[in-house]
Amino acid sequence: MSLKILFVASLHHPEQLQAAIAQTPHGQPTPLFPPSVSQHFWERTLRKRGYMMDVFYRNIPVFGAAQAHHHSQSITPRKIVAALANRIPPQANPELRLRNQRLIEKARQFRPDILWLVGDNTVIYPQTLATIKQETGCKIIYASGTSPIVFSRPIERQAASLYDLVLVNDYYHGIQWLELGAARMECLPISACDPDFHRPYDLTDAEKLAYTCDVSFVGTLVPGNLYSRRVEALEALTDFDLGIWSVHDVPPGLRRFVRGAALGEQMLHVLSAARITINTHGNFMRYGGNMRTFEAAGVGVLQVTDDLPGTRQWFTPDETIITYSDNDDLRKKIAYYLKHDDERIAIAQNAREHVYANHTYEQRVDRLEQLLK
Repeated sequence: MSLKILFVASLHHPEQLQAAIAQTPHGQPTPLFPPSVSQHFWERTLRKRGYMMDVFYRNIPVFGAAQAHHHSQSITPRKIVAALANRIPPQANPELRLRNQRLIEKARQFRPDILWLVGDNTVIYPQTLATIKQETGCKIIYASGTSPIVFSRPIERQAASLYDLVLVNDYYHGIQWLELGAARMECLPISACDPDFHRPYDLTDAEKLAYTCDVSFVGTLVPGNLYSRRVEALEALTDFDLGIWSVHDVPPGLRRFVRGAALGEQMLHVLSAARITINTHGNFMRYGGNMRTFEAAGVGVLQVTDDLPGTRQWFTPDETIITYSDNDDLRKKIAYYLKHDDERIAIAQNAREHVYANHTYEQRVDRLEQLLK
C-alpha cells in the first residue's frame, strides 16, 4: 500500500528535530519529526513502505518560529499571553485564520490520501478539515494519547464527526471519541518500540556517573491535577536511590532528585543506566499504554508500573512487567527486585523480547493498513 499522508501536528522540540536533520546521511530524506515523539517512528516505518509524507506544523506562527515546550507551575509572561489569546474565539483570531488558510493551500498542492491529525489541536478549525476532505477526498485519522474530556478544546471535539478513524493508546479515550461522533476507533496503541532505537545502550564513564541510579523516572510531573498519582508514587520512594529527569517543572518535594532533562536518545541512555524504572500513568489514563510502556521494555530495564487493564492486556505481570496496586505495594516490590538481581534481569530481558515480537512500529503499521483496507 502506497499512500500520501499529510501530518498536522505541533512541533514541541525543534532543537531535537534540527539535531536529527543534521545527523541524516547525505541522500536520505530528512525527518519530519524529532525522535522524542512517536510520530518520528511512524514516519520511519511508513517511509520504508513507500508512503509519501509531508507535515504542517500548526503551532508555528505565520511570522515566527516554534518554541520549546515547557510546563511550569508558576505564572509566566507566556502563560499570560496564551490566556489572553484563548479568550478570543479561534475563528476570530487573525493569526489562526492565516494558519488554517495555509493548511488548506498545502493540502491542495499535496493532495493527501490521509490527513493525519495529531491530538491536542487548538488551531485547526473543523471547517478547515471539512474543506480539505471535500476538495481532496482524503480520510482523516485522528491520533492521540490523551483524554478528550481532560485535554481537548471545542474546535477539536466539534470536528469529531469528520474523523474517519481515531487511534488511541487508552481504550477509554477511544470510547469517548465515539461518543463525540467519530466514525471508528482503534486502541492500537499508537505508541510502540523501534528495535533500532529503543534498545540497551553502552554508556560512557561520564554518562554512568551522571545517570546511574537504582530507580529512574523520566517524564512529566506537572500540573498536579493531571499527574498527582505519579508524584505520590515518587514521593513514596524518596528513601531509595532515585533519579528524576524532566523537561518541565518538578514539585518542590522532588526537586532534589532532579538530574536534568532527557529527550530522544538521551532518555534511552538514562533508562539504560537504571536498575529499575518507574512508569506511573497520568491521572487521565485509566486503561494504560503511554509511550514509556513500550520504550522502557525495549531498553531492557525492569519496568514497574501501576496495575491497569491495558498493562495486563499487553504484558504479563511478573513475567514481562511488574505492576503495583498502591504505594505500599510499590515500595515492597522496588525493595524486593533491588535485592534479587537475577529475577530483575530476567524479567527485563523477557520484556525486551516480548515487545520486539509484539509491539514494534512495524506491527502497528501492519494493523493500520488492515484498518485502512
